[in-house]
Amino acid sequence: MLSTVVSRLHFIGLSRLVYRPFLTTTRTMTQANKPASTQDRSNLIPFSSRLKEGRALAQDVWSIFNVANLPAECINLGQGYMNFPPPQWVTEAAEEALKAVAPNHYSHPRGRIRLRQAIKGFYDSLFHRNLNVESEILVTSGANEGQYSVFTAFLEQGDEVIMFEPFFDQYLPSVTFNGGKPVYVPLHPPRNGQGRDSSNDWTIDFNELRRAITPRAKIIIVNTPHNPVGKVFRKDELEAIAALAEEFNLMVMSDEVYDCLVFDGKEHVRIANLPGMWDRTVTVGSAGKAFAATGWRVGWLIGPPSIIQPTLAATTRIVFCTNSPLQEAAAAGLEQARERKFFENQRDEYAERRAILTDAFDQLGMKYTLPEGSYFVLLDISNVQFPDDYPFPQSVLGRGRDFRYFKMACWFIALEVGVSSIPVSEFYCEEHANIGEAYGRFAFCKDVETLKKAAERLQGLKKYLK
Repeated sequence: MLSTVVSRLHFIGLSRLVYRPFLTTTRTMTQANKPASTQDRSNLIPFSSRLKEGRALAQDVWSIFNVANLPAECINLGQGYMNFPPPQWVTEAAEEALKAVAPNHYSHPRGRIRLRQAIKGFYDSLFHRNLNVESEILVTSGANEGQYSVFTAFLEQGDEVIMFEPFFDQYLPSVTFNGGKPVYVPLHPPRNGQGRDSSNDWTIDFNELRRAITPRAKIIIVNTPHNPVGKVFRKDELEAIAALAEEFNLMVMSDEVYDCLVFDGKEHVRIANLPGMWDRTVTVGSAGKAFAATGWRVGWLIGPPSIIQPTLAATTRIVFCTNSPLQEAAAAGLEQARERKFFENQRDEYAERRAILTDAFDQLGMKYTLPEGSYFVLLDISNVQFPDDYPFPQSVLGRGRDFRYFKMACWFIALEVGVSSIPVSEFYCEEHANIGEAYGRFAFCKDVETLKKAAERLQGLKKYLK
């Protein structure tokens, strides 16, 4: 067959042009048919560069400080999930929804009307507006998917998104996956900490913030109450951010998923309520944070139609709609929350949990940041001393910078004391990691007995303090 083809090619004068490529192709096909065991097939298709830029493929701190790597008896105060159930009256609403017909099928991409009406009923007075359930409220598959959909709807390639450090780690890949470029502005911890500092002592350098805004800036993320600092942004701080947003025509994404956890009489100010800010602000909420149901993945966005409608187009293509029966449960939660004084009681319970943890730090004489909101305490671990030859795993040693000491300190505390935390340097870009490197993040979204046990174990740190 091959000789026949070659003869015909000679006949028409094309052998020089075709014969050699033909043989090359034949050899290539023969090589391709070799057994797979002789070839490296581990990276046949290159992955998108956005995975690298967003740290998506890097071994992150959550992979290192998880139950698979830590001793079984270690108390996990690193990750922010609860070890107690949602309120019974909310889970009962979920059970009722599962027994019905309609809640077990697709919901409207905007969200189930009962939940949208419940969001309206709860938030109308908080936003001082008559919210429109058709155009100003969008139910999403958790707060994170809602934020992602906003970025999908509004970012062009190279648009810049300003985020305060330390930042919630999902912001970074959500921005880069959608073509955005993160711009980091650090919150600065108190310079001369005196034992118990307030989260309010973490400050913004507004000159620094102004310098960070370029013509490519599109969105600024404000997280209040803040994860992991616990800072509740003051009105004057939000007014200054609002003025810059107005001056440079920026959208504000206000991540307020911890709005129900504000302590010590501190006022939670909503930036969308400031003069002129409604039209450029999208506010993010979470049923998971509100009702101790983080696995339900039900969140919501509140904002003007000019933001909600494009975001609806994005979220419809990303997930189409959100978990239907648990939307009904979240609706029941919001419908009954005021009558039951649920958020007031929950806040008091979390204040008790916070006190268990901070009292333990006081007994140790260690410095920490007292959070005004959220459920995290930042502990200064700079005076924790461990042996030079302590057998740290490569995942802890491999960062290759001076601030790896604090990752090592968190690991040491987890193994030697039995309480895990998260090194706060992981919530910074590498350029700024030294700013918050001295801190470990401890979560108090655990039941009282667990926190008391953790507090007892933490006293074992005394012998390791400089």
